[in-house]
Amino acid sequence: MQTDLTKQEKTPFSNVDLRTWGLVVAAAMIWFALYNVIQSFANWIAYELLALSQGSHLGESLAFFFYDVPKIILLLSGMIFLITLLRSFFSAEQTRAWLGGKREGVGNILAASLGIITPFCSCSAVPLFIGFVESGIPLGVTFSFLISAPVVNEVALVMLFGLFGWKIAGLYLVSGLTIAIVAGIIIGKLKLERYVEDFVWQIKVGKGAILSEQPTWTQRFQIAWQSTKEIVGKVWLYVIIGIAIGAGIHGYVPESALSSIMGKEAWWSVPAAVALGVPLYSNAAGVIPIVHALMEKGAALGTVLAFMMSVVALSLPEMIILRRVLKPQLIAIFIGTVAIAIIITGYFFNLIL
Repeated sequence: MQTDLTKQEKTPFSNVDLRTWGLVVAAAMIWFALYNVIQSFANWIAYELLALSQGSHLGESLAFFFYDVPKIILLLSGMIFLITLLRSFFSAEQTRAWLGGKREGVGNILAASLGIITPFCSCSAVPLFIGFVESGIPLGVTFSFLISAPVVNEVALVMLFGLFGWKIAGLYLVSGLTIAIVAGIIIGKLKLERYVEDFVWQIKVGKGAILSEQPTWTQRFQIAWQSTKEIVGKVWLYVIIGIAIGAGIHGYVPESALSSIMGKEAWWSVPAAVALGVPLYSNAAGVIPIVHALMEKGAALGTVLAFMMSVVALSLPEMIILRRVLKPQLIAIFIGTVAIAIIITGYFFNLIL
């Protein structure tokens, strides 16, 4: 009986897995159905239920708000679920093993690429940094990951693709990866290990903790669902606040005011946008609706992308968290290097687009 039970537990697909697959497929169908009726629902609320005039400031703002809130929440939850499901096939130890021992350059590319599918948040920044550095991964390689994870994450790419199309999302992906790789290489060449807090080097991270048993599909889905609830539960308020700001900009802010602040003609607009983004606290899902509204009002693409990058990569709360493991000198170098790279990218986008 024990042998039969063991065999049943190791079977890739059990009856429980099949039932779970059925629930996931049903949920996906509901997701697609809801996504396809958002626009009509938003217009119905704004222009029929509330009887606002199309083209009015309030009508345009509310239609924007009622459309973007469910759209971004659906995109956010769906992508987090898929990415978490994908990450369930890779352990943290495997990740460190892939990056450890790689020479600088190759390691920076791998770390920046890994950052695309790894959400950067306050609960993961410090332990990941400690784990990477203690495992012997070069400091510059680790910083490529720390830059890429917030800037080029799955939420940002999905939002940009949904709002602006694949060309803008692709440009954002390439520029974000370039910033992460180049900035990581520069920081690595400067040999700044002395500016990492001493306790980081003293922590011993367990080796060889790769799980011997692979989780079942039911367990993978459960992990993905829990992660989705946790992350969406933490960011939904920021999403709504960000969309509300974007809706206000969309409906009320004059185009002339935006063009004077973030237009191509103003040479100082890109560094001003970066400086404005640093003290703000938001994530990609919260700031992209603002970016969308700014672009619809005539703001330059490079300027608003520079603003978004500075918000998600150089936010003050994230710097406070990193202060637990980095000395002020290294944080200042990190901010300066990334800010300069973002400014150059903003100017480049404004020049070619």
